Formats: sequence, C-alpha cells, structure tokens
Amino acid sequence: MPARRRTQAEKDGRNSSGRKTTKNSSIKNKFKRKLPNASTMFILALIFLCTIAVGYMWWRHYVKSRLYTPIVARRMISKSELGDMGDIKRFWGSYRSNLYFGFRTRSPKSLMLGLMWFTDQFHDGSIHIRHTCEQNDKLPRYGWIRHDGVNFGMQEIVDHGYTLSTDFVKRSGGDNGGDWSARVTGQLMENWGRQDQKINVMFYIMKDGPGTLKTDVENGRLSSVTGYTSELGDFRIKFFDGNKNLLSTYLSTHLEKVHLAKDVVMKNLHQFKAGAKGNVRLLGLPGRRMGGEFENKEENFIVFSGVFELPFTIEIAFESGSFKDRINTLKGSVFQENLMKYSDYFEKVFEQKFKLRKKGHSTDEILFAQATLSNLLGGIGYFHGASLVTSDLIKTPVKYWESSLYTSVPSRSFFPRGFLWDEGFHQLLISQWDSTISVDVIGYWLDLMNMEGWIPREQILGDEARTKVPAEFIVQHNKNANPPALFLPIKSMQEKGLLDGDSLRKLFPRLRAWYNWLNTTQVGIAPSTYRWRGRNADTDSELNPKTLTSGLDDYPRPSHPSDKERHVDLRCWMAFISGVMADVAESIGKRPRRYKETYEYLKDESVLSAYHWSEGSKSFADYGNHTKYVRLRHVAEKPGLPTRVARVVYKAAPEEKFVPSIGYVSLFPFLLQLLDANSTKLGDTLKHMQNPKELWSDYGLRSLSKSDPLYGKYNTEHDPPYWRGAIWININYLAVRSLHHYSKLEGPYQTLCLQLYNDLRKNIINNIFENYRRTGYVWENYDDKTGEGKGCHPFTGWSSLVVLMMGEMY
Repeated sequence: MPARRRTQAEKDGRNSSGRKTTKNSSIKNKFKRKLPNASTMFILALIFLCTIAVGYMWWRHYVKSRLYTPIVARRMISKSELGDMGDIKRFWGSYRSNLYFGFRTRSPKSLMLGLMWFTDQFHDGSIHIRHTCEQNDKLPRYGWIRHDGVNFGMQEIVDHGYTLSTDFVKRSGGDNGGDWSARVTGQLMENWGRQDQKINVMFYIMKDGPGTLKTDVENGRLSSVTGYTSELGDFRIKFFDGNKNLLSTYLSTHLEKVHLAKDVVMKNLHQFKAGAKGNVRLLGLPGRRMGGEFENKEENFIVFSGVFELPFTIEIAFESGSFKDRINTLKGSVFQENLMKYSDYFEKVFEQKFKLRKKGHSTDEILFAQATLSNLLGGIGYFHGASLVTSDLIKTPVKYWESSLYTSVPSRSFFPRGFLWDEGFHQLLISQWDSTISVDVIGYWLDLMNMEGWIPREQILGDEARTKVPAEFIVQHNKNANPPALFLPIKSMQEKGLLDGDSLRKLFPRLRAWYNWLNTTQVGIAPSTYRWRGRNADTDSELNPKTLTSGLDDYPRPSHPSDKERHVDLRCWMAFISGVMADVAESIGKRPRRYKETYEYLKDESVLSAYHWSEGSKSFADYGNHTKYVRLRHVAEKPGLPTRVARVVYKAAPEEKFVPSIGYVSLFPFLLQLLDANSTKLGDTLKHMQNPKELWSDYGLRSLSKSDPLYGKYNTEHDPPYWRGAIWININYLAVRSLHHYSKLEGPYQTLCLQLYNDLRKNIINNIFENYRRTGYVWENYDDKTGEGKGCHPFTGWSSLVVLMMGEMY
C-alpha cells in the first residue's frame, strides 16, 4: 500500500476546518490531554498531607525523645560487659551507703551483701532489726571512724548498751577486683548494757542477676557460700564465727528485690530451744525455704545467722577464684595486720594533706575531722536504674535511659541518693583527699546529661533508692535546673593541676552543653537576667512558694511568682561558670572569647546593680511581684465548710519591686567572688554579715536576717522553716573562702575581711565539733540561736566542708 501523501492543507499547517495551527497549540492540546483527573489530584493531595503529617509526627517524637536521649559526646566513664570497673581497686566497696554495713561492686548486676542484727528478742515482745540506716532507730552514734574510699574502713555503731565495730579490708589480686574481708565485733558497754545481753547477727548474700549461689553446710552450720557470676567469675565466701555462737542457723531462698531482704528474714524467723536443758528460747532461720510462689525459682538469697554472747567476733572472707597467688586467707591476725597498715597510712596521709596537728588542733578535733572525711567517703554509693522524667510535651512520665551513678550521698539515713548541687560541695573535699575519686564521680554525673544539656537534679536509681523518696519528688522535670556547683571542684582541681588534658577534653563538650542549656532555659525576660524555673504560681498553701531548683528551697523569693522575676543567685552562678568555661576552653586550645566576654558582662557591677541592687536595703536582691504583707490563715471556701490554711494578703497588694530580704541570696556576688575589692557594695555586704541583728551568730552565718518578716516562719501549716534562719555549712564555707580571698587583696575592707574570716571560721568549727562531741553526729544544719544540730543526721555531705575550714584549704 503506497504511503499516504500529506494534503496541501497539512503542508500549510492548517486543520480540517481550514484554520492554521501552530506548534504551541499542539503542545497545549497535548498537555491538556494529559492533565490528571480529580481522583488523581485527590491522591496527590492525600500523599502530600500524609507526608506533612508523618513529618510532623516524626518531629514531635524527635522533640519529645530529646528528653530521654543521651548527649552525643565521648563518655566520661568507660564501660565493659562486667560493669564500670575503672580503677580495679575501687570495683568492690561499701557502696550500699543506705545500710549500716553493706558491700557491692560497681556493676549493675552486682553481688549484694549486707548486715542485719537485733537484740532483746523477747524483752518487750517485739523485734527491732537494724538494717537500713534509720533516724527512728535512735542510735546514740554510728559512722565511719576511718575510711580511705579505696582499701579499708573502720566503723563504730553504738546501740543501746553495746557497740558493734564493722571493719573491712581489701586485697588486690586476680582479674575481678580481688579479695576482701569484713569483721563484726560486739562489745558490752560498761555501766550500760546487760551482762546477759545476746545479739542476733545476720550477714546475707544476694545475687542480683545471672549466675549461681550454693550453700556449703557442715553439721547444720553454714560454713561458706560458693558461686559464679560473669563479673566476678568463681568465688567463695567463708564465715568464721568463733566460739560465742549459741545458735547457728541459715536461710537459702529466692528474693525478688534486694530491698525486701529484711521482710523475708522477718517472715522466716523461728524459735529454737537452746541451752543445756533446752530452756532458752532463741530466734533463728529454718535453712531452706522455697515453698509457695518461689518453689520453682532459683535460690539467690542466702543468710548466715548466729546468736552471740558479748563479746564476740565474726569474720566474713570473700575470695576471688581469679586470685592465683593467695598466700593466706584475710582473717584473724592477717586481717588485723592489714587493717592497721592501712589505718596508720591513712593517719599519715591525712596530716600531710590537711596539716591539722601543725595548725594546733587537738587530738580530739583531729579524730573528729578524720571521722567526718571518712563518713563522706564511706557514704559514696553506687546506684543503677532509670529516673522518671517528664516535660511540657509529655502527658505521663517516661523513663530516662538505664544508667549508673557513683556518687556521695548527703545523708545515709535520710538522703541516701545523689543530689546534683550537693555533689559539687562534696567533691571540694574529696578532691583534696583523692582526686581520682572526684574525677570518677564527676564523670558519672556528666554521663547522665541528655542531648539538651540537662541533668536531672535528684537521682533516684533503682527500687532500693526509691523506697526512701516521697512520691511527689520522684519525677524530674526537664525545665528545672539546679545550681551548677560541680563547676566548683572542676575549677579547684584545674587550678591545682589535678585534671589532665584528656580529662578536660572529655569534660568540655558536656560542660558546654550544660552551660548552653542553663543559658537558654533559665533566662529571664529582661536581657542578661535569669530566673529559676519550677515555682508554683497557682498555690496559696505556701507562705512563699518554694524554689526547690535553686537548692535554697523556702528561702524568700518574690511572694507571687511570675515570669518577670530576676534571681540574683542564678545570675552569679552563670557569671561564675562562664569564667570556668573560659579557663577550660583556653587550657585545651578552644576559643574562650565568648565565655570571657559573658563573664565580664555578668559580673559588671553597673549592670549587676541595675538589675539587682536594692538601695532601700543596701543589698543585692531578687526582683519580682512581691509584698511582705502575707500570712497563713484558716479560711473557708464557703460558709459552714471546714477551713483550711491558706496564704492571705492582708495589707498592700504585691507589686513589681526588689525583695528586701537579706540572707544567703544577697551574698552571692560576694560568695562567688564577683565583687571588686574596692567596691562599696562589698562593704555594705560585709555590714550585713557582721550584724548580729541580721546574719551574724556565734555559730555561723544564718540563712536569713533576724529582722526579716519570714525569719523562722512556717512555709505551710506543717512545713517548718528550712532556709529561714538556720546555719548551713555549704554557704558558710563559701563565705569563709571568700573572706579569705578578699583578706589577701589590697582595699578598704582587707582588714575587716581578715577579722571576719578568723571569727567566722572559729565559730563554725567550734560549734560543729561541740555538737559532734555531745551528740555523736554531724548535722544537716544548725540552730542560729543555740547552735544545736538540726535536720537529719548523720549529715556528712556538705557539712563535711568543716574539714577544709580546719585545714584552711580553699
């Protein structure tokens, strides 16, 4: 078939109707033919909307997940499958600081060991088992006499009528932390205890994870426990109980959680007949008990129990299977020889570092200082678990990531867990004793930082720690800060050359993230001002809504919380840490200019005064919506209904102004050494400090002026004053340190600073020592009128800073 020829019209570009066509029109027609129909447009729109929705959901998840995602930076503490072994000499330790005596490793799945005891089994028809440190036990005294944080510890516990000494010694060897032995010695107290008094002593072992435990029983007596765990390898624990054991029993069963150990022991106590005629009733344990719900579960909890006449001695020896060249068991004379060797060395090093004898302190004062340092070191604990956290983007609390914490605790009885700002003060002392411990502790804390640069201020890790915390304090909110006091020991160690370049390079990214978080989340409305988050603006049940995040709790702030507040202490913390950041950056070759400029600006007296100087009170002050005319009164919501205690404003309504309270917050520019030695405002600050009608007392600086309307006032119907007059040792240490600093600088106040330094230091040391001598304890705070110890005890957290004041080490 011949090819079709184009017509003339086609050649001329005309269509069948004779109209001329163009190339563009044909393209347009072609495009029109390919336009999507309505269903296609709908699908495309749906895909677009879904993409937007998925992107939005991903973004919201990402923003939320920042709360519980670790910062991307080199870890401070290296990990292994066996735990946080680090310095192998510190793998084992008395890290169950909430117990009167307990041992564990720095590993999440540790072998747990603990001591229990009781007496007067049938004296009053009840049994009072000692296990966790409890103020309600009303022990006349307990605490570490000597403890070096690594090798040994000596503790004396004074119970009613008798004493228990709990000592331990470690011996390096093998690959799994070496050997250690503990000795418990009971002694009757002269002119107090009963001659026939008997003590039931129990020492337990719990395996918190995979592995094995096996009892070795000879003639019905538990002689040893053998076992295996991945972190420890093979091991054996031997019991040596002498000839004073009237009844030797044991228990081997299953324990779900280690904090239930005391409950399980209580449930399994049985009466046994003893004595020549079987007429003596003693309490003991039934051996194996695996019935009921635990019948098919492994035995992971073994208790050695003995009833002893006074005096007695029990020794428990842990021997590692990897220790190949062991000459003898660490018991008896071998134990005593090693204990005395470490004790003598402790005394020698203590004098070398603190020079208390050289400074003229008495033997009793030196023993007190040694015990105070030892209690801080013996209060170091190891915790593992996940904090409960929340944010404004999350409806219900979520878990932080699983983490470990090696940290000192403020109080073994009342606060046996980690607190962020407390730890900065703890490490000021510990770093003077053993900087390697401080580097470790600070590293653990900074490894808890999330990708936003936030660190939960209170660490409640694990079920055992959670049993000591009221429910309202368990969840941590990511908008809430805490004073960055860890910068204090970092600065101190850097100045003394105790932080090497690698440590500083690991520190810097985390310090920078923390600094940036504080500098963005805690800023105020006015430029270069700062405000602690976390105050409750809606409550009327508090006389002055607490500022827990500042660490100063009920210290008076603006009476009616608002976003316009300016907090002088936080501004001073930011100035201080800006200076530390500049020093650290410069030391590792980073650019310090930004931090130096911020430091100079925040400490600039003209700017600081513009935002925080109250000419009326001649003091640095917070600013906000405030009135001093507030009271707690019984009010009724409606006539005839029961009343409740609520805050009422009874005279002048709140208005924006400076808070005229004079106290610790007023001192912060001085405490952190931001004032020039020639500043008249330094002189005004010193006047408040030395005035007995305001801050000065014979026992230390009170937290709030005696003339303040809130001095000594309850904050709620039931909350007694806390930072409203009481003497706190951490702030007094900063005051003594700053007085020492300004006494070395030429200026109009140099002589006054030296006088106040000598008097304040003497008052604080004498009062803490006198309380310790009289009560057996160092206390949380001290009464400004009587000097009497107050709050919880023993509180050998930041109150231990008295040792640095005694040694004049700042």
